[in-house]
Amino acid sequence: MGIRQPDDAETVVGVTARPVPPGRPEPRYRRVVLKLSGEALMGGSTYGIDAATLATIARQIERIVTEHGVQLAIVVGGGNIVRGLEASAQGVDRVTGDYMGMLATVINALALRDALERRGMQCRVQSAIEMHQVAEPFIPRRAVRHLEKGRVVILGAGTGNPFFTTDTTAALRAAEIGAEVLLKATKVDGVYTADPLLHADAQRLHRLTYLEVLNRGLQVMDSTALTLCMDNLTPIIVFDLLTEGNIERVILGEDIGTLVDDGERTDSSAG
Repeated sequence: MGIRQPDDAETVVGVTARPVPPGRPEPRYRRVVLKLSGEALMGGSTYGIDAATLATIARQIERIVTEHGVQLAIVVGGGNIVRGLEASAQGVDRVTGDYMGMLATVINALALRDALERRGMQCRVQSAIEMHQVAEPFIPRRAVRHLEKGRVVILGAGTGNPFFTTDTTAALRAAEIGAEVLLKATKVDGVYTADPLLHADAQRLHRLTYLEVLNRGLQVMDSTALTLCMDNLTPIIVFDLLTEGNIERVILGEDIGTLVDDGERTDSSAG
């Protein structure tokens, strides 16, 4: 029996650089996982998805993929629709609530895919829970192959397991697909010494180590997600999504947000 050659779903994981259009600056990171919270999609609303905000995010994503050749995977939360913990607090079984939250992330993933496709981009939604009519199953090597072909991959349904956050999903997926950095898009421009809305003298921390975040109890990601990133040496950058163009600035290596890593890197990303 002959040896079968690998198909598209079995490509070896690795970052294959796509060409950057002439005249464009070289991105610092070639393969990226972007973590979007469900709340980021609400805009100024109190629930659901704001069309204008979705269009703004899609425009930023289009720019970094088409103009800088970045391979982009997106993990999206579901807090704008339902959170497992909140549902549990209202009497819903915790496991059931978490599965409800996973389904909410798929709704957001489909909405984001639609916004990107309206801009002419190629996207794939992959789900950790099988639902063949609306999404592919998550297969790391297939995701990598999509990225290498210039497609955006949107990852829904969390890890497919209750009791795990979408932050943990982002850390896990970053390791699985060999991402060079995990970008956590938030409503603030980094990690501060105190809540900047309550303390005028709070200062933005430009760089932290994983252990500093854990020991100081800073609200960057949950401890499981942070430990996964630490074990796999995946740097995290926390930055403000609400300022248009910030995703591109982070990709190009500008000193915005807060970098969390092992403290050993000596390049200009230290800030």
